[in-house]
Amino acid sequence: MKKYLSYIITIIIGFILYYLLLPPINLHSASFYFFVIILLVVFMFSYSIFNASKTTIDLLFGRIKIKSVKSNDKVYGICIGAIVVIIGGIILVNIICSPIFNAKSYHNRIKIDETGDFTKDVKEVDFNSLPLLDRKSSEVLGDRVMGQMSEWVSQFSVSDTYTQINYNDSIIRVTPLEYADGIKWLTNRREGIKGYITVNSVNGKTELVKLNKGMKYVPSALFNDKMERRLRFKYPTTIFDNISFEIDNEGNPYYIITTTDYTAVGLKEKVTGVIIYNPITGDSKRYSKDKIPSWVDIAYSASLVIEQVDDWGTYNKGFFNSIFGQKNVVNTTDGYNYLAMEDDIYLYTGITSVVSDESNLGFILSNMRTGETKYYRVAGAEEYSAMSSAEGQVQDMGYTSTFPLLINLQGKPTYLVSLKDDNGLVKMYGFIDVVDYQKVVVTDSSKGILVAKDNYLKRIKKDVKDDELVRETIVIDRINTAIINGYTNYYIESKNKKYRVNISIDENLPFLNVGDRIDIGYYKTEENVIEIEKIY
Repeated sequence: MKKYLSYIITIIIGFILYYLLLPPINLHSASFYFFVIILLVVFMFSYSIFNASKTTIDLLFGRIKIKSVKSNDKVYGICIGAIVVIIGGIILVNIICSPIFNAKSYHNRIKIDETGDFTKDVKEVDFNSLPLLDRKSSEVLGDRVMGQMSEWVSQFSVSDTYTQINYNDSIIRVTPLEYADGIKWLTNRREGIKGYITVNSVNGKTELVKLNKGMKYVPSALFNDKMERRLRFKYPTTIFDNISFEIDNEGNPYYIITTTDYTAVGLKEKVTGVIIYNPITGDSKRYSKDKIPSWVDIAYSASLVIEQVDDWGTYNKGFFNSIFGQKNVVNTTDGYNYLAMEDDIYLYTGITSVVSDESNLGFILSNMRTGETKYYRVAGAEEYSAMSSAEGQVQDMGYTSTFPLLINLQGKPTYLVSLKDDNGLVKMYGFIDVVDYQKVVVTDSSKGILVAKDNYLKRIKKDVKDDELVRETIVIDRINTAIINGYTNYYIESKNKKYRVNISIDENLPFLNVGDRIDIGYYKTEENVIEIEKIY
């Protein structure tokens, strides 16, 4: 019996570790090999205790030191050899399958349509259905509505999922509640979690939706009620990737689990489909990637799309060109955002030269359900440059910009940002021309997005028509300057009114002094600071 104890212990510990770690039994998964190596180490440790001819245990400085004597035993050599072969084999196979020898296949791992026409593919922006709230603002609203439910706050917490979806022609973020801790799971598991939160990304309307039947089999549950465990036991060889929470057109909650596969071990990940999981019943159904139901919005993770696009842009002329010559090598910019179009969610991110120069060569739109991706060659400002340009307009207030939304405004690609204070509240809207990020106009958010849009369109007109301007003669009471994005702006006060004028308007601005009388023209506005368009 002693001879087999090490095998029995290894099997028992193996079952426990599998139950806890849930690795896929798949030769392409790195976590599977990690699991195997742990079992080999456990076996060697137990074998050294139960099968050595002489074993002593010494307590040295609080640590257990095991000495085994059986120098001719080959078991240790076999186990160590197996670990070396596994690690060495993974390294060797991954080198053979790496971009060094397969640059073309990495470039082609995503198909990108480069014939897209922005004005045709992206409809003119509808400000009545524009998702102005970003994720952080949605989280603030979600936590606030949960705080109003005193009987639930002590039992549940709000998940940080906040998936953006198209729900019956409304753009919302949806997130489930989850058990606050293990004790709360134990006391509530019979009824389950009876709600989720929706936040309308357009108007900020937030709702705690209560369910008739609770969600029992969720990620925050324990033991066999845990969602990941139920999925692993049903799909033991499947590799899971992105997990998102969504609701169907009737408001029923589901988790969408993306299934993927790799080349070699953990290389060149590709989506194979999704599993739609019902957290109320614990049932699930698998779909191939070409048969995903249309109500599902997120099958591809943002990180995977960006990784694939980066490989497309990096290896288009081979591996060594990506390092040395870097001819035509491009990458995605650091951030991304989402657009809602025709009942689907699209990921947007810019494409820029591998040599950072604060400008974009174009941008991509990728359907998060189908993976279809288009590249639009529209040279312009890199997103963070546009954000800095908007922040520069209100630098005295210290507002920070959200990552831009890309919109079609009268046939032109335009960035739209929200400027927020330290508490995360939206104070202003900023419109920035994608092609020329010096064309930026910010407007107080209390006046509404339509007023902000009108202010922008008025101020970027190339030809300023006198009959459209308000003409006024002012006497300068005070004048100051500020350099914003390399351009000098003059701030003038006259009879408690504030004006701003860019150096490009009139080259004589540096010679103005307090007491000077000037004739100015500006568009009618309700802004606190009036933008001067012309000096007569």
